[in-house]
Amino acid sequence: MKICIFGAGAIGGYLAVELSLAGHNVSVIARGAHLAAIQQNGLTLLTGDVTKHAEIEASDNSGRFGPQDLVISALKAHQAHASVTQFLPLLGKETPIVAAVNGIPLDSMWYFYKTGGPFDGLPVESVDAGGRQWTILGPERAIGCVIDPACEVITPGIIKHTMFNRFTLGEPDGTRSERVRVLSKILSEAGFDAPIRDNIRWNVWLKLWGNVCFNPISALTYATLDRITTEAGLLTLCKAMMAETQSVNEAHGIHIPHEMADRRLAAAGLVIGHKMSMLQDLERGRSMEIDALVTSVQELGRLAGLRTPLIDTVLSLIQERARTAGLYPTDSPKSSSMSLRNE
Repeated sequence: MKICIFGAGAIGGYLAVELSLAGHNVSVIARGAHLAAIQQNGLTLLTGDVTKHAEIEASDNSGRFGPQDLVISALKAHQAHASVTQFLPLLGKETPIVAAVNGIPLDSMWYFYKTGGPFDGLPVESVDAGGRQWTILGPERAIGCVIDPACEVITPGIIKHTMFNRFTLGEPDGTRSERVRVLSKILSEAGFDAPIRDNIRWNVWLKLWGNVCFNPISALTYATLDRITTEAGLLTLCKAMMAETQSVNEAHGIHIPHEMADRRLAAAGLVIGHKMSMLQDLERGRSMEIDALVTSVQELGRLAGLRTPLIDTVLSLIQERARTAGLYPTDSPKSSSMSLRNE
């Protein structure tokens, strides 16, 4: 299968190596020193005690590769929004786009697609301002994907995979289409755990329970994931932010048992020494993915008429931390500017 991975960072690079070694025609869109390293030396994946290597075509120009059978977006939310027209040369008439990302970033292209509820057809403005992805790419192309692997680019061209290999898949309308079954088979044969879920939004929110707190707390405190989930004060803050997030997903019709929070925290505590992506970006001077992981939860809470005071507070802190580092636009959404529906 002809597969292009748009964004060959930690997750994208992990996927690229394994899919290439499984026999697929894989290309990647990358940039900067990472692109140069891939072009010169290929991609190297360190996973457990095993080192894997793949020679992969790489470019910063999507027009070089032509229409694909499958496009996987591993970009951060703001990158996907800014790069939306660059996806077009990769798209044939029926090319699906898989959003292998955290939070509600490219997922915004389909999150309210075919929900049948009061917000059906509504883009999530905090991650898809003006509905550019929805309009230009089309929500019918999207296959939902929730990522679990803990990965990091440790140096240009070299990816370290620490733990977990699950990519949970699902169609926005809940069907088990031919294309999602083919995708699951492809990923499974490449060594990934790729279950299909009938309600992928459930999995999106369960992952968000962790990301909404783990990521900003890590960037504010420099704590690793195991520290965040075991230090008493940070753990209490995580649980409170998770409870606020649960109230938002419940308001949008996604029912997740409360005890899943403890399971989520316990699983996170097993990942010893892992720096969350937001902290990785802060340390490397890269733009920080705040809106998809935190602002989007606040926005969906506002749509439902809910207050999220702790999320609002942490959001304001991490936005300002990122602004002072020059890693977050000064005109990005601010918690104080969003009003409650029906207020």
